[in-house]
Amino acid sequence: MITVRKSSERGHADHGWLKSFHSFSFADFYDPAHMGFGNLRVINEDRIAPGTGFGAHSHRDMEIVSYVLAGALAHKDNMGNGTSIVPGDVQRMSAGRGVMHSEFNHAPNETTHFLQIWLLPDAPGIEPGYEQKHFDAAGKRGMLRLVASRDGRDGSVTVHADAAMYAGLFDGGESAELRLDPARKAYVHVVRGSVNVNGRPLAAGDAAMLGGEPLVRIDGGRDAELIVFDLAP
Repeated sequence: MITVRKSSERGHADHGWLKSFHSFSFADFYDPAHMGFGNLRVINEDRIAPGTGFGAHSHRDMEIVSYVLAGALAHKDNMGNGTSIVPGDVQRMSAGRGVMHSEFNHAPNETTHFLQIWLLPDAPGIEPGYEQKHFDAAGKRGMLRLVASRDGRDGSVTVHADAAMYAGLFDGGESAELRLDPARKAYVHVVRGSVNVNGRPLAAGDAAMLGGEPLVRIDGGRDAELIVFDLAP
C-alpha cells in the first residue's frame, strides 16, 4: 500500500526568524493522524534567517539527524562538539539520557535551509553521542546512497534506531530501486524538484508512505533530491 501526503497538508509555523514545515505533529501543530510513521517521529523543513538560530536547549531519548540543503548550520553542544554543517553533510546527535545544544546561522545575508529529522531510539537512556559525515553529490547522482544506518555500514553515520536513511539526486532518465522487506515500512520525502515514486508523481515537500511493498522505485526526476527511510514495522 502506498499513501501520498502532499506538501500542503503539512503543518506550518512562521516565527519570523524561523519558518518551518512539519510533516508530523510538532510543537503547536497537532494532527492525530500524523504523529509519526513507524519509528520516524519528526521531519521539519526549517529555514533560519541570517544571524539567528536556536539557543541552547535540551533533548533526551531521540536520534536527531540534520540534513542541510543551503547555507550553513553552526552546531554546539555540551559534549564538546562545535562544528559547521553544510550541504552534503549528515549529522547525527544521539540525545540519549540528555544533551544540551544550540544551532545557529551566523551568515549575515544567507538563509540556512535544512531538514531536522528525529528517530525513536532502540532503547532509552543511552550514552549521548555525535557523528558527522559528508556525502558528495556525485555519490548520490542517479542512486540511493545510504547515509545513516543502525550499523554504520558503507560509510554511513550510525543511528541507534532500527532504521536506514538513503539520499539521492535524480534528473532525466536516471532511476533507482531499493528492495524492501514487505513487513517493514518505508517513507519517501521529496526535498526539492519532482520525481515519480512507484509510479506516483511527487513534488517538493510531498511524501509517500509505503507498507507491504517489496521495493521503492524512483524515476522521472526533474532536478529532484529525495530521502528514503527504511523503518521498523
